Amino acid sequence: MKIIETEIPGLFIIEPKIYGDERGFFTETFRKSWLTELGLDYEFVQDNWSRSGSGILRGLHYQISNPQAKLVMVSRGEVLDVAVDIRKGSPTYGKHEAITLSEENKRMVFIPEGLAHGFLVKSDVADFRYKCSNYYDPSGERALFWNDPALDINWDIENPVVSAKDNEAPVLSDIPEADLPLYPKS
Repeated sequence: MKIIETEIPGLFIIEPKIYGDERGFFTETFRKSWLTELGLDYEFVQDNWSRSGSGILRGLHYQISNPQAKLVMVSRGEVLDVAVDIRKGSPTYGKHEAITLSEENKRMVFIPEGLAHGFLVKSDVADFRYKCSNYYDPSGERALFWNDPALDINWDIENPVVSAKDNEAPVLSDIPEADLPLYPKS
């Protein structure tokens, strides 16, 4: 397994070891010791699975109550996965990472609490799977406008299919301070 640090503190790309032959392949998709090696103390309590078609963009979502760290992967198809640091006090506040996740590259991304997250389906269909460190709380869900010009995210698509809720989300500069997570102090 290879862990790649990103510019955003706490956001890691994980490349698992793949064992393959003419019969297929085997890989571990989660091991608690991966988090321990990174100095992270999370217990995942919920697994989610979504299926979406080509051009569908979901996000950018985050939780202010019951914040969730996530371990995300694609088991079918390909997505452009995007995480935006919106933690007050973070050295990378307003920055994002865009990572291609696919059934071919088998990469995973660990997203810490306090980042807004979304993805765009690049293949005909994609199965997106993720572990969460906290239970989903609809009352605490918030969204950041997926196409905020200040974020300068290159989604590489003119007209994605986006929910009305995501299309009406505020840009980062219009999010009330009370709705922004705090950067953890060491």
